[in-house]
Amino acid sequence: MTLELQAHLKSILEPEYPRFSDSEMERRRALLADVMQEHKLDHCVIYGMSWTGSAVQWITRWPISAEAAVVFTPGKRDRMFIHYFNHLPLARRLASECDVYWGGDSTFGNVVRELELREAKPATVGIIGPVGFDGHAMLTKAFGAITSLNRQYVQMRKVKSPEELDWYRIGAWMSDCGMQALRDHARPGVTERELANEIERAYVGHGGTTVIHFIGSTPMDNPSVAAPVQIASSRKIAKGDVVFSEISAQFFEHSGQVLRSYTVGVEPNQLYRDLHAAADACYDAVTKVLRAGAKAGEVLEATRVVEDMGFTTIDDVLHGYGGGYFPPVIGSTTRANPFNPEEEFVAGQLVVVQPNVVTKDQKAGVQTGEMVLITESGVERMHALERGFLRAG
Repeated sequence: MTLELQAHLKSILEPEYPRFSDSEMERRRALLADVMQEHKLDHCVIYGMSWTGSAVQWITRWPISAEAAVVFTPGKRDRMFIHYFNHLPLARRLASECDVYWGGDSTFGNVVRELELREAKPATVGIIGPVGFDGHAMLTKAFGAITSLNRQYVQMRKVKSPEELDWYRIGAWMSDCGMQALRDHARPGVTERELANEIERAYVGHGGTTVIHFIGSTPMDNPSVAAPVQIASSRKIAKGDVVFSEISAQFFEHSGQVLRSYTVGVEPNQLYRDLHAAADACYDAVTKVLRAGAKAGEVLEATRVVEDMGFTTIDDVLHGYGGGYFPPVIGSTTRANPFNPEEEFVAGQLVVVQPNVVTKDQKAGVQTGEMVLITESGVERMHALERGFLRAG
């Protein structure tokens, strides 16, 4: 089976380095400027490190590498400091609307100097991103109280623009390709590590990179693994196994997320039929509830079907997605759920519905689901991969 990418999405992949339109970048800057004005801030430091901190890429197009700090002042050109000198040429090419400099021996030392040149006043600086203790200490020493805009950033990213959604569709396609590769290669004698390699081969050649590929495998007749695990093992797949996986491949920070379970060489036994039936029932119940205006508490109530069928969960059943692991994060009804049950879903929001249904002793389990788009009337699938409890190999 070949998973085809839609023609208009292929055109995004064609340039040497794909770019969002000027109007899309202006939209983002305007959103941030409005939030800063609301909090009476003149400047914002946007930070990321080790490929973490999606706001840097969102505002500059640079996907970070080791470390990046952006000084954002509405009405002025951004200035970004990055850690590795040899990364400057590419950073300047991708972040072409930003002045890019080497961070030298202290990235935040340069940030403070830049803010001083911009005549930053006390209590007028905000931050977005995982700023560490030393960086925060330097900022507060120079400019007093610093305002975190991390929660506001999540809200800015909540509703995706049409351009962003196309990039997420590419990430979803790449994730589907990875899951298809797992299904094609999960056969007796292949190790989990070899499966991870096949997963990455399916999308790296298209320009994708790995966010996660969690893999679990266990014999259905004597199970001991109930959820995909974070580090692939040297265990060899065997006939009679169940193999399940959670895969997110990304296209310049825009990733999909797809979850599936497969049997190897045999049909599922009764326990696993029941587990997957509960997972499908939960997925259907949750996606039936989801729409613009639906409340998080309604989704939690829809997950009750898992407990009613005699099972429970380990993983979250639903979480927000697209630029981070966003609220609401909803588990099953028998675990703590520290979210606002009155929070409403909105059109243009991405979420992942991913029931991981397990036995109460947590020895057997399955997982299914994928990223979906909230619309006014329901949900739209972002993934094209076939659903269901299928046979691998």
